[in-house]
Amino acid sequence: MPHADSAFVPSDIQTKTEFWNYVYGQLQGLFEGQRFWISNLANASALIFNALLVYPAYFGSGNRAVNWCGFYIDASLFPTPRLLGAQSQADHVDHSSNKLLLGPFCGKPACQFINTAPGKARGVCADAYLRRETIVVPDVEQYPGHIACDGETKSEIVCPLLLEWGEEQIAVGVLDLDCLAREGFTEEDKVGLTKIAELVVIASDW
Repeated sequence: MPHADSAFVPSDIQTKTEFWNYVYGQLQGLFEGQRFWISNLANASALIFNALLVYPAYFGSGNRAVNWCGFYIDASLFPTPRLLGAQSQADHVDHSSNKLLLGPFCGKPACQFINTAPGKARGVCADAYLRRETIVVPDVEQYPGHIACDGETKSEIVCPLLLEWGEEQIAVGVLDLDCLAREGFTEEDKVGLTKIAELVVIASDW
């Protein structure tokens, strides 16, 4: 099957729970044989975004569409430049763990980084990352400290990417989705996307 067909959604899928279970299975197939996190996150954001566009029961391409889907990743996990000029570039790369950097995504251009430093962190992504819990925001205009990358966004859901390391749980980043409609995301979306965030983490090397 061509990789692009992974985003096709069968017509017999009716509920959000069925939809997210289907997307989960498609992602498992895409991740097979690949553990580099940048590649997996790129395919994950593309599959989720495009599957939602062709799922008119709840989202689709109209005024209920998801207008952004992607990842912000802990800055310390980004690779150091290795080619021509690598040394001078490396001197200017900020690998502070108090910052999330923009990772693979689908949608309009977004904020380059999100501050997670104590006392300076703000926004849904920073809160989900620091609290290590999925946050559903029915109306972003009512969320304290919301970062408006796109003024058309009305609701948002952010799932932390949590790596189990022995007895420790390490947050490596977040999965972020924005919607054009208020109350665009429900408990079903929270459950489905949290499972997908878990899959992304265990399927990748960090």
